[in-house]
Amino acid sequence: MSTSETTPETPGTVTATLTSTTRTTTPGVPPSDTLVTTRHTLRTAAGTDLAYTATAGRVVLREEKYEDGVFHGTEAKAEVFLTAYTADDADPTSRPVAFVFNGGPGSASLWLHLGLLGPRRVLVGDVGELNPPPFGLADNPESLLAHCDLVFIDPMSTGYTRAAAGKKPGVFHGFTGDIESIGELIRLWTSRHARWLSPKFVIGESYGTLRGAALAEHLQTRHGMYLNGLVLISSVLDLSSIDFANQRNDRAHALYLPFYAATAHYHGKHPGRTRAEVIAEAQAYADRDYPWVLSRGALLTAEERGAAIATIARLSGLTPDYVDRADLRIEHWRYFGELLRDQRRTVGRLDARFTGPAASAIAEEMDADPSFDAIDGGYTAALNHYVRAELGYASDLPYERIAERVAPWSYADFEGRPIDVSPMLERALRRNPHLLVHIAFGVYDGATPPAAAEQVVALLRLPEELRGNIEKAYYDAGHMMYVHEESRLRQSADLADFVRRASRRGEAQEAGE
Repeated sequence: MSTSETTPETPGTVTATLTSTTRTTTPGVPPSDTLVTTRHTLRTAAGTDLAYTATAGRVVLREEKYEDGVFHGTEAKAEVFLTAYTADDADPTSRPVAFVFNGGPGSASLWLHLGLLGPRRVLVGDVGELNPPPFGLADNPESLLAHCDLVFIDPMSTGYTRAAAGKKPGVFHGFTGDIESIGELIRLWTSRHARWLSPKFVIGESYGTLRGAALAEHLQTRHGMYLNGLVLISSVLDLSSIDFANQRNDRAHALYLPFYAATAHYHGKHPGRTRAEVIAEAQAYADRDYPWVLSRGALLTAEERGAAIATIARLSGLTPDYVDRADLRIEHWRYFGELLRDQRRTVGRLDARFTGPAASAIAEEMDADPSFDAIDGGYTAALNHYVRAELGYASDLPYERIAERVAPWSYADFEGRPIDVSPMLERALRRNPHLLVHIAFGVYDGATPPAAAEQVVALLRLPEELRGNIEKAYYDAGHMMYVHEESRLRQSADLADFVRRASRRGEAQEAGE
């Protein structure tokens, strides 16, 4: 039994605690790390007791200062909040370590931390059986910590991460600043804990997959750090594959159709058919006929247009009249409000299994995402309790689980071209042919639909032997598939297996296996 499992409200055994609070900045005095260390025990799914150390707090990132070519030391630029879990008495040269973050951009890491990977998990419930406030915490016997040390990172302005006093956070609110700051934190943590010879992994979700793919290449190029594995949960590497900002991006309209079909099936729009049959038909249409239809415009004959309207309406679960008025192009925010409009309910974007009452039965699109509403309170309450009561870290700052201040996010590096990091992933794989990639898809994910990610992966410019480095897993839930208990258990096992295989690959090759 875990030392923190006795009751959800009792913090674990603490052997060394330094409690940090919001500090008053003293002019001329540089900030320092504020870290709290606690010790715990977890009973794993294998029935063994794992003793581990948890470290929570803010780490100061510094930059080198030069004037006229003269080095003037370093200067604090950011204070990054992290939570690290390391197994006690493990060999650092063989014990893997994973660096983990969520997406947004603007999301803190609490979702993967307390939903899937960490040693404690939030008790929120799932569709039709959501728990009421104040929710709760329990041990996570399936935690990846049983196989791998974990470092959860909150990017700039999320969680408790802030710019250093006198510095502008905006320099980190963009593709390059984000990659460089997180890459620097990973390098710093790895060096300070003597983990350069440990098998290393990066795990990202949503925008965190775009960040993760870019980091794999950045860590190699900037720091000479080669990863063993990259985990992409709810992947989006090319934003043009899901971009509806430009209503003429017909690629996204086609790639969303299999998701619409799966969602329509879940909500009873395809009686007598299996989900697999419906998705397969939608995928085949999206691959060939749908792009052709959209490309024809006014050149379509009345018969061709009528046939397209009927097919798209049947697969998506919408009415032919709506598809016709939408000019064959279904925008996802509108879809969530339209599918169950006759029931005055909206469908979840992050997880289309969830529904909620529509604020207006005539609104053009839904007013809120019922799937996010369902889990937000539980995760937020659990994190704020856990970090203080069990990890011993205190701050008067609000824990920003979704930071609006990161907007507008800068993509200046991609000016005039698609926001696409797939070339960086290609480069990382070509440079490090031992890198394995695991991609996790949620069937009911309306934020990063599986068909879009599948197409981006299929278009990667890789030799055939490197394509074998990429594996995929599908789960019967949405963007955060681990809110579904069966998916959480299977995904936990899949990731544990991936870490074991990717960590041992070099050993096996050295042994000639």
